[in-house]
Amino acid sequence: MTALLDAALDTPPAAKDAVRYASWPARAGALALDVLPGVALITTMALLAVTTTHGSWLWWVFTAVMALAAMATFANRWLAPAITGWTLGRAVAGIRVTTADGAAAGSPRLLLRDLAHLLDTASLLVGWFWPLGDKRHRTFADLLVRTEVRVVDAPQANVRRLAAVILIATAVLGAGGAGLGYWQVYREDRAVEQARSEIAQQGPRIVEQLLSYGQQTVVDDFAKAQSLATDQYRPQLVQQQQAVQKAGVTDNEYWAVSSAVLSATKDHAAMLLALQGQRGSDPNTLKFITATVRADFEKSRDGRWQVATLTVLKKPLMGQAGPPGAAAPAAPAPPPGRPAPAPPNGGPGR
Repeated sequence: MTALLDAALDTPPAAKDAVRYASWPARAGALALDVLPGVALITTMALLAVTTTHGSWLWWVFTAVMALAAMATFANRWLAPAITGWTLGRAVAGIRVTTADGAAAGSPRLLLRDLAHLLDTASLLVGWFWPLGDKRHRTFADLLVRTEVRVVDAPQANVRRLAAVILIATAVLGAGGAGLGYWQVYREDRAVEQARSEIAQQGPRIVEQLLSYGQQTVVDDFAKAQSLATDQYRPQLVQQQQAVQKAGVTDNEYWAVSSAVLSATKDHAAMLLALQGQRGSDPNTLKFITATVRADFEKSRDGRWQVATLTVLKKPLMGQAGPPGAAAPAAPAPPPGRPAPAPPNGGPGR
C-alpha cells in the first residue's frame, strides 16, 4: 500500500497534465463559427449594394453593414484572442491557439497564421486536412508560424448563448437586407415602367410643340419651346430660333404619325419618331414635310420631361402642294445626325 502511494506521489506533473491537441472537427467547427457568419453577411450586402443605385441611401446602408461585418470578423479573429484569450468559435469548441511551448499566440502571429492559411488552400486543400495525419494536428499554416491548437477549459461565460445570438442576428440582417433590396428593385422597376409610359404619351406631344410655331404667335411659341428643352440643349435651340426669325417667320407645324420608345430609365429616355408637317399658311404655296428624328429626354427636378437632344435620322423631305399627280420637289435639308433646324413649339391641330 505504501509503495503504491509513493509511486503516485512520484508521478511527473507532465503525465498528469498531458497536452491534448484539438481534433479536426473541433477546429473546423470553430473556424466556421468565426468566419462563415461574417462572410455570408459581407457577401449578401455586397451583392445587394451592386444591384442598388450607387450613392443612394440604401446603397450606404448595405455598404455600412458590410463594413461592420468585416470589422467584427477581423476583431474576433485577431483582437479578441489578445484581450480575452478566445475567439467566439474557439470558446464554444474549448480550444485555443498557442505557440509550440504552450504560450498564448499574440495578434501578429494570429494574423500571419490566417494569411498562411492561403497555403493550405493553394495546396488543393491538402493543408486543411493535414491535421488528420499530423501527430500534433497541425495545418501547413501551423507548421509555418509554429503554432498549435490545444484543448483547454472553456470560459465560464455562456458563449453558446452568445454564439446563438450572433447567428440569429446575422440571419435577420441578411434577410432584412434581402427584403430591402427586393423592395428597392421593385420600386426602380415600377419607376422605369412609369417613365416609359409617360414618355410614350408625352414624348410625341413635346417634340411636336418643340418643332411647331405660328407666324402670329411666334414669341409665345418660342418661349414655350425653350421651356421644353434642358439647360444644355436650350442655347442651341435659341440659336436656331434666332436664325428662323432672321430668315422670316412663317407657320410651321409638325405632328408625330408614329413613335417608339427606344430606352427608358426613371430619369432618361430615348424615342424614335416619324413626323409629318406643313409649312406656310397660303394653300397655294403650302409645303408638306416628312422626317424621322431621335429625341433624347431628361426629367427635370420638378418632374417634367424635357428634350436633351433632337437628332435628324432621315432628311426632311419638303414638297409644295400642286395639281393632283404632280411631283413634289424636295427642299434642301440638314444632313442626318444634325439637330433639327426648326425650333420648337406649338401643337397639333393649329
